[in-house]
Amino acid sequence: MPNLRISEAAALLGVSDDTLRRWIDQGRLESVVLDNGRKGVSGTELAAFAQKMTEVTEPGVTVAASARNRMKGIVTRVIKDGVMAQVDMQAGPFRITSLMSRESADELGLEVGSVAVASIKSTHVVVEIPEA
Repeated sequence: MPNLRISEAAALLGVSDDTLRRWIDQGRLESVVLDNGRKGVSGTELAAFAQKMTEVTEPGVTVAASARNRMKGIVTRVIKDGVMAQVDMQAGPFRITSLMSRESADELGLEVGSVAVASIKSTHVVVEIPEA
């Protein structure tokens, strides 16, 4: 499972690095030690934490919108059957669900804790893997 730097995890949740560190210090989120010796967060742990965050999220008022949005987030759930896959993501305060072919989900290697980008066009959500 991938481990993320504090700055990466904070960006995926839509908060500052300091906020994420404070949550770790408060025991709200567990940290890991990365290969470089610095603190980080497990992708699985971050995905579970991101799901909990959605319980109190308000959408706010929209003052402008575009026809196309790209939102980087973390995969929080993947359900696959013989033909289709449901992929849930958390991008900051937004929960995004995409239905795609199982083949596409397998080719992208999507699993809980994976970092991905949701490209939203009308009612369709396309999930991509960002360049590392």
